Amino acid sequence: MNKYNSGVNRRHFLAALALSPLWGSSLVRAATAPHITPSHPDLKRIAVLEWLPADLLMALGVIPLAVADIHNYNLWVQQPALPSGVIDLGTRAEPNMELLQQLAPSLILYTQNYGPSIEKMSSIAPIMGFSLKDPHQTQLTLAFNSLKRLAERLELNHQYDLHLRYFQQQIEQSQQRLRSWKNVPILLFTLLNNDNVMVFGKGSIFQDVMDKLGLQNAWQGKVNAFGNQTIGIEQLATIRDAKAIAFTPDNDTLLARMQRTPLWQSFPFVQRYPVSVQPAVWLYGATLSALRFCQLLTAALENRS
Repeated sequence: MNKYNSGVNRRHFLAALALSPLWGSSLVRAATAPHITPSHPDLKRIAVLEWLPADLLMALGVIPLAVADIHNYNLWVQQPALPSGVIDLGTRAEPNMELLQQLAPSLILYTQNYGPSIEKMSSIAPIMGFSLKDPHQTQLTLAFNSLKRLAERLELNHQYDLHLRYFQQQIEQSQQRLRSWKNVPILLFTLLNNDNVMVFGKGSIFQDVMDKLGLQNAWQGKVNAFGNQTIGIEQLATIRDAKAIAFTPDNDTLLARMQRTPLWQSFPFVQRYPVSVQPAVWLYGATLSALRFCQLLTAALENRS
């Protein structure tokens, strides 16, 4: 996948996210390995050009020197929060290479086939790239394998072990808390506009988490390589006995308006359970995004109102 051909659904989703900012989240900050004060000078000067490697780096407890597109990171990703001292490198697709060169980072982390050329980056500092997708691995397995690679590169294997242990503990706790939902299909969606929704299914990092929790996904239809699909709202009529959770990246106005329509009220799953509304989760992230989804999902299902 390259930056110009990342899939129609991804562009639709990002367009929807860009409409307005996320409002406040009740989510407790996603825990990572403890933030470390690096004694190794190289760890203080790592620049990150895309949000996937930002997720990976902070899962190891390291705060980056600089991150691309901090404004939109704060709107769309939110957690873990970036400290105010982190430098903004401009857009992810076209970061400020002059500023990057002036910063003289010890390492540049990037997402493969996205952003500047390898030649431009490697002329400034050593580089390390990560893939958004691997056809031979689930998204979550890829995330942990990528995290392990980074931990080995930075000699932070202990931080990796701490994070892995914490992740497993959170999954186990959520498994216990959500046992009563194991036989109820869960519909995950984002309302894009008056006519379309994005649904999340097989192949998404959300599905990987649900598999670990022993939960069923209500959407069994077609998905793209990243496990999501944009469909007409009327297609939701095929979903019957399901608990729906809406992840809203902008505000609740569009969803609230849709919920008042006769079409929406006619959907069987709407009549069966109240629709839960949660903040957006970055579906192209790594282990911290998976943890955020797990926590939001657990909160949504435990709140039966």
